[in-house]
Amino acid sequence: MYHVGNTYKYYVHPKEVKIPGKWELIRSVGKKSLSDKAQLKLEWIIFYHTVGKRNATDTAKHFGVTRKTIHKWLARFKEIDLSTLEEESRKPANTRRREISFIQKDRIRKLRKKHIKWGKMKLKRRYFKIYHEHISSWKIQKVIEDEKLYFNQVEHQKQEKKRKQAQKNPRKRITEFEKKNIPNHLWHIDTVVFTLTEGGYRYLITAIDEITKLAFARFYKTHSSRQAADFLARLIYLTEGGIMNLHHDNGSEFEKDFKKACEELKLPQWYSRPHTPKDNLVLERFNRTIQEEFVDIIDIGIEDVDEFNKRLLDWLIEYNSVRPHETLDYLTPLEYIDLHPSGVSPMSPSSTKIAASL
Repeated sequence: MYHVGNTYKYYVHPKEVKIPGKWELIRSVGKKSLSDKAQLKLEWIIFYHTVGKRNATDTAKHFGVTRKTIHKWLARFKEIDLSTLEEESRKPANTRRREISFIQKDRIRKLRKKHIKWGKMKLKRRYFKIYHEHISSWKIQKVIEDEKLYFNQVEHQKQEKKRKQAQKNPRKRITEFEKKNIPNHLWHIDTVVFTLTEGGYRYLITAIDEITKLAFARFYKTHSSRQAADFLARLIYLTEGGIMNLHHDNGSEFEKDFKKACEELKLPQWYSRPHTPKDNLVLERFNRTIQEEFVDIIDIGIEDVDEFNKRLLDWLIEYNSVRPHETLDYLTPLEYIDLHPSGVSPMSPSSTKIAASL
């Protein structure tokens, strides 16, 4: 028995068989200079040339290996150089050289400082035009990172922190979500930004149920996670805590206070892919409806948030309890819920519930 690492290999012990002095000498040299694995291969070679009578099949059977393995090491073996039995390094003979010369660093540094907002590909192109020398974009990026050549160092550090956090805690994407034909199983949330003519903004947060098309919305003066958390609390009240999953984009309003509220409610958050509106088509359609059927035709401006929300309340009651929906076979959302409760508490009286939410 021959021990190699954590395993044992079996073969006829050399002391049991008389072998020529040459192979005894080679074995003794191997014990002093070779690794355990290489010594085992040497035993294959010795057995092949002595007991095995140069028969690869018998040698392979004796050690429990293939003939191909025996022939491989016979071909590699050299008596004058036993190191040929060691495993060869799998490292490529020619590895990529990543050295950046002092001159290259200096040139990249000057170019980056002159064009601080340019990316590595633009700088690469400019570098070639000026110095008539090809340089990899990796080298340019390496110099930028090592020397922190950024327009706004504080902002860059924030972005790096976000990037590392995202890698550590990857967001669950809506494309991975398994939708079910159950009311309240998935609600979509979004923010629509309105610009005031005299300057400034107003923010309309909207939400809709994937299946029933029950919808809710509220107007806000500011754009923060606190306002989004306030909206969520109203939405939870409207649905009597029945929401199972939330889907939204990567907006900052859905972080901090909003995220904390979701965690307290044990409400999973599912994110859209960046710059992919089609991930939220149901709510995109509702946003268009609220724009065309409410915002575009009301006789008040968007400056007065309180008055806007009062009018919005009336419209939401009509949308959920009066307006037929083609996708629901011309039922209203509340009619659909009555016909397909699926264990979800009915929302009645609907107008009172929505009014209280607003």
